[in-house]
Amino acid sequence: MARFCVSLADTTGRARAHLAAMGGAAAGPDRVPLDPPGAALGLITGEPGPAAGPFTACGRTAAGEVTLHNRPVLLAALAAARTAVAPPARDCSDGELLLHCWVLLGDAGVALAEGMFVLAVLDGPDLVLIRDHVGARTLYYARADGAWAASTSLRALRRWPALGTSLNLSAVRSFLTFAYLPGEETLLTGVREVLPGRVLRLARDGRVTETVHWEPREIVEDPVPEDPTGHVLALRALLERATEVRLPVAEPAAVLLSGGIDSSLVTALAAKLHSHPVHTYSISFGDDLPNELGYSGLVASHCHTRHRILNVSGAAVAARLAEAAALLDSPVGDPLTVPNLMLAEAVAADGASVVLNGEGGDPVFGGPKNLPMLVQEMHRTPGAPWDEDRATAYLRSYRKCWTDLPVLLTAPALDALRDAPRLERHVEPYLLAEGGGPYAMEHLLNRLLHCNLRTKGAHHILTKVERLTSSQGVEGRSPLFDRAVIDHAFATPPGYKLRGTAEKWILKEAVRDLLPGTVVDRPKSGMRVPVQQWLTGPLRDLGQELLLGRRSRQRGLFRPETIRTWLKGEGTLLPRQGGKLWLVLTLELWLRSYDL
Repeated sequence: MARFCVSLADTTGRARAHLAAMGGAAAGPDRVPLDPPGAALGLITGEPGPAAGPFTACGRTAAGEVTLHNRPVLLAALAAARTAVAPPARDCSDGELLLHCWVLLGDAGVALAEGMFVLAVLDGPDLVLIRDHVGARTLYYARADGAWAASTSLRALRRWPALGTSLNLSAVRSFLTFAYLPGEETLLTGVREVLPGRVLRLARDGRVTETVHWEPREIVEDPVPEDPTGHVLALRALLERATEVRLPVAEPAAVLLSGGIDSSLVTALAAKLHSHPVHTYSISFGDDLPNELGYSGLVASHCHTRHRILNVSGAAVAARLAEAAALLDSPVGDPLTVPNLMLAEAVAADGASVVLNGEGGDPVFGGPKNLPMLVQEMHRTPGAPWDEDRATAYLRSYRKCWTDLPVLLTAPALDALRDAPRLERHVEPYLLAEGGGPYAMEHLLNRLLHCNLRTKGAHHILTKVERLTSSQGVEGRSPLFDRAVIDHAFATPPGYKLRGTAEKWILKEAVRDLLPGTVVDRPKSGMRVPVQQWLTGPLRDLGQELLLGRRSRQRGLFRPETIRTWLKGEGTLLPRQGGKLWLVLTLELWLRSYDL
């Protein structure tokens, strides 16, 4: 397993020195004779990831983490292009195929690709960074000492002495507001994340050029068809294809099954389409806690899967929380990180190389986060003293630590943030876009879904899945984040996605024949994670030690009196006190793992 890194400097010697400082092993001249002067590209071994390279095409050298799901389409497009350059061999690696697509077809060639990928290309004097449509894999970049560096490992850029990076307070505020980092900023000063659907060109003189190879587009039907059957059947066909191309070859399929509609439909489609057995995995936090095991067991029985329930204790979470936090390039304030890691271990122990999941149903088809925003919009009184604009209301709807920042952060931290960019900037391009811009959508529900897709989808859901599964040598795949499925969702009338109060209506109708009605029609409850019990039980001492200890106090981020109040269960936080404490605790563990 490996990650990759690349450096672009004024001389080859300096580029290789930067690469070595980041922990990358540069390719020798016998392997890659086409490296341009002043560039170095190599792999970081020992870090979990699927990086491969360097490889070449048409005089360009690249490395990447690339999994493609539509190779025949790409090979046919290259053959049809009839360029002067011969298309790649049919058995070439996925990274080489994607490189040929970009070199010979440009950004349109990248837009054709369906899969999980990031690619770094040395293109003459420039460095080109490419990220897939939805952000299934991540890529970071920075500039220092007149040089560019990029890597799929944030730790590599943390190790780069020329950068001299430190803690980015603006990103701390963003994390405490969203429970993840919703855009290009990272917790390291000077380091940015390539956004999904983008091609970034970094010039040797420091110029940056960004192009968009894919962004979802709203298609509005007027009038809306009275009969939704055509949309339902088209979605069903797309779901089948999206699942089928993600199934592993010549081995049983593994699926993470929570019992909700999204993971249940992926399980049912896998069972229908795969010629090998389907193994499903669920989580239990104990028989005395509310759970969805009845639903996941019903689906497993209905689909004839080999079902395994993984028991996760609070003691196990306490013992492994630091390990899980350290695996993530950006912290995720999700109490399921340790259970997700344990699920990945169980899948790997059973010999699977691929595991499917149901992630994507909410941000693509209209999950429960949208209802509060829609109600708020209905009852707005623009200009009234109590009125909030749409972006501000969206931040509030997260119900994380945003409103608590004045009492949570210390006075020096708040003072340092006085001139920081507004938090609303992360969501305004999607929620407030008008006219013909790249983000513009007419219907509010589509705007909300677009925002969810580009923020939480790319920077929370997918990055968590990818990092935790790849740490065990397993590839996590998400059929509901398929590009064609997303395109169809934004071409679907909003009333088919949110039908009255029935969320994800069209998604449910597309698979109604595959699942028991009690699963299809059940209201969404989400996985009940006993965070409060953990924080007052197995994690109590750890929380006290980490959040009130010398190291945390010396960093000077959090007010000790506020942390003490929260740890005692006092103050105004109830009933979401546990979730907010969880954010602070996971952030502290992540900062320690990065020595910040």
